[in-house]
Amino acid sequence: MKYNWQQKDWLNFSYSTEDVEAQLYEFSERAGKINGLMEGLPEESRVETVIELLVAEAIKTSEIEGEYLSRKDVISSIKKNLGLLPPVKGINDKRAEGIADLMTDAQRSYNEPLSAEKILAWHQMLMKGNLYVQAGKWRTHEEPMQVISGAMGREIVHYEAPSSSVPEEMEEFISWFNRSGKNGENEIKKPVIRAAIAHLYFETIHPFEDGNGRIGRAIAEKALSQTVQRPILLSLSQDIEKKKNDYYAALKLAQRSNEISPWINYFVRTTIQAQIAAEKLIEFSLYKTRFFDRFRNELNDRQMKVILRVLKEGPEGFEGGMNAKKYIGITKTSKATATRDLQDLQEKNIISKKGQGRSTAYILNL
Repeated sequence: MKYNWQQKDWLNFSYSTEDVEAQLYEFSERAGKINGLMEGLPEESRVETVIELLVAEAIKTSEIEGEYLSRKDVISSIKKNLGLLPPVKGINDKRAEGIADLMTDAQRSYNEPLSAEKILAWHQMLMKGNLYVQAGKWRTHEEPMQVISGAMGREIVHYEAPSSSVPEEMEEFISWFNRSGKNGENEIKKPVIRAAIAHLYFETIHPFEDGNGRIGRAIAEKALSQTVQRPILLSLSQDIEKKKNDYYAALKLAQRSNEISPWINYFVRTTIQAQIAAEKLIEFSLYKTRFFDRFRNELNDRQMKVILRVLKEGPEGFEGGMNAKKYIGITKTSKATATRDLQDLQEKNIISKKGQGRSTAYILNL
């Protein structure tokens, strides 16, 4: 079977949006809603929410590729890049520092035209600490660039990228990206469609020995940001990583034909799910702001400590909810005191009780 780049209609991508027209309209509505929610947050909460989304994207885009980073180092690097911390010494995980640099630079430069210099600079950032890959250079070897899995001797080839024409292919890709942007001569009006094609097109060229997926997802988010005229507030990678096999299956299918409707459908659905997750996070930030405004002087130190610990887990809270045993473990108090504190939190309508007996759990009333 020939890959898409080997076929006569390469670069003449065709697709139908019939199955996702409602979601394409929904994207625009949700983008406006997310922006409105963010504007309703105090400045400090806005910054925290942006950091949380950047951290999620940095960590999950790496996990898709099988890299598991230090969350602490990612947060420190992102805060440093945003000017919220002095230059950080002693960051042990250089990969965390590199992906944080890429994420923050991509957000800052979202409205600039794409260039070879920018992509190569991102690759250099991403390859910090990697001694085995030539950072900031296109692939130049003549051997086939294959995406494979499986044990040695039993490898499965999922995809083979073009080998000798990488610089030319990338020059054409960059030109297409800039022409397809807002007010470009070949503008693609629907932002999710442009982002979907940009990601697929870049992944097909596969211009680097390593790091293609992470940079390709950053390019997709740049495409979304340029169309809505502000840094997009979502983490595509968080939702891709949840169903990673679906992502690879959709990409594999799309790299075998230039009729890419299934890929468009997959990408649109994933983008909407990423928006929904971002909405939940922002609404959670709004909840925290209102909670502390209302209850700051009504809770004892034990209760406040537990609520802060639960809030630290994010919108989903503790797996299985809070219970008396967890409360005692956090506060180092007696069972009787824990029971009284939890009952008081119920009476204040801060938590709700679920289940009975040993299955009793308490959930925050978000």
